[in-house]
Amino acid sequence: MTSLNGKVALITGAASGLGKAIAELYAKHGASVAIADINQQAADAVAAEINAAGGKAIGVAMDVTDEAAVDAGTDKVVATFGQLDILISNAGVQIINPIDQFSYADWKKMLAIHLDGGFLTTRAALKHMYKVDGSGKSHGGIVIYMGSVHSHEASKLKAPYVAAKHGLLGLARTLAKEGAEHGVRSHVICPGFVRTPLVEKQIPEQARELGISEDEVIRNVMLKDTVDATFTTVDDIAQTALYLATFPSAALTGQSIVVSHGWYMQ
Repeated sequence: MTSLNGKVALITGAASGLGKAIAELYAKHGASVAIADINQQAADAVAAEINAAGGKAIGVAMDVTDEAAVDAGTDKVVATFGQLDILISNAGVQIINPIDQFSYADWKKMLAIHLDGGFLTTRAALKHMYKVDGSGKSHGGIVIYMGSVHSHEASKLKAPYVAAKHGLLGLARTLAKEGAEHGVRSHVICPGFVRTPLVEKQIPEQARELGISEDEVIRNVMLKDTVDATFTTVDDIAQTALYLATFPSAALTGQSIVVSHGWYMQ
């Protein structure tokens, strides 16, 4: 159930945080992994670590908001490993501001990275996943988007983030329907707060914006609706991504999987 031997995975935003954890776990389970990141040096460093540990990995420079870069990077992965079986659309940033103070430039940047990036990487991957072999059968594949509890809930100061993460649900559900005849499945993983560099950066920012202490941000904002006042871990998310990538059938497709210590229940 958990073998990814012979599979090839492209993971965006994989030079750190959730993307890196997924890449490392996939490699341990036999997948060849492409570490795609806007920071080529950091991507190469993660790939080197995976190769040194006995896995197979390459670094790929990819700005997910750049159509040509996404297409070229995806084609490079297939040229190197011969195919593409799994796409993890994970690249993301965070900008904190109330709606009335949000600049349009920052709004567009957030949607471009989270939502446009999801579309562009999906379209590039489907070119290879939809490819038909000599028997007339599509190659198939799995696309996993990194959503958030904010795919279902809203929080103050995060309008474009919340809007984009909601949008990924629609993209994934549409892909589940369109991709079915080509053997392509899709999912959205929706983490609660994970103490990645992205979240660590938010703690002091929210403290300033809300006029409270950093401890109060953690206790009364980030973890207040969990059942155990506990952060979700990068391993929690990586294990979920492994489960979805190894599930044996399309009985599970178009789904939103919430991993949040009970913050959001569906």
